[in-house]
Parts: sequence; C-alpha cells; structure tokens
Amino acid sequence: MKALQLRELRPDELTEKLEDLHKKLFSLRAQAVTEKLENTNAVKNVRRDIARVKTLMRESELKGR
Repeated sequence: MKALQLRELRPDELTEKLEDLHKKLFSLRAQAVTEKLENTNAVKNVRRDIARVKTLMRESELKGR
C-alpha cells in the first residue's frame, strides 16, 4: 500500500489497518513455517506496510504536539 493512500486515512482507521497487517504477517509467517507460502516476498511487503503505517502514526502524533 502506498503512503499517499495511507495519509488519507483517519487515525482510528490507521490503527485498524495496523492490526490487520499484524494479523496478516502472523498468517504469512505460519504459512512460511509449514512451507505453504507461495510468494516469499509477501512477508517483506507486509513488514514494510507496517513500518509505513507506524511512521504515519508517529508523524501525526508529532504534529499534534
């Protein structure tokens, strides 16, 4: 997901998105362990999306001060 798309979301939506991404990461890791993961880059992409969401949450927190 692109940062521009994430910037359009409200803070509560960002929190919800972060929870969904953590669940997805857990699922992908479980698939990797059981060797059912087809796209090995998916784990890396989800981790980057999590970092993007956390960065935007931190930016909005700093702007609010």
